[in-house]
Amino acid sequence: MTGTPAPVRRNGYPGYTRTGRRASATAAEGRELVRAALSAWELDSQTDTAVLLMSELVTNAVRHAHGSIVRMTVNRPADDWVRVAVVDTTPHRLPQLQNPDPGDEHGRGLVLIEALADRWGYDFVGAGHNPWGKCVWAELQVSR
Repeated sequence: MTGTPAPVRRNGYPGYTRTGRRASATAAEGRELVRAALSAWELDSQTDTAVLLMSELVTNAVRHAHGSIVRMTVNRPADDWVRVAVVDTTPHRLPQLQNPDPGDEHGRGLVLIEALADRWGYDFVGAGHNPWGKCVWAELQVSR
């Protein structure tokens, strides 16, 4: 699986996308998508971090969103940025950075994303005041 290449963007880089079930096993598909994209862009030194970011984004969507599917994307919005993202159909459940206690079993996903990504956030998906979903993303600044 190499993902579905999106049209080449103005900066010359294609994006990659894959839709999967909202299930734990889908994180592996997201990691594979990231590996394929970063290999195509010759950014192998950033692969481990980007793979971990995608894995955490998918895990959060599986744990906190609703609906049966998620869409995973890997893009280069600019020459020096890589963006990994997950779209789900639950716009009212927004990501919240936690401060977990050492014994807590959950709540570390966004803490890890905050530590590894150069920036992260979310955008609503859909028109107007009634979005149908959200896109949670993390970006890495890269150099070749």
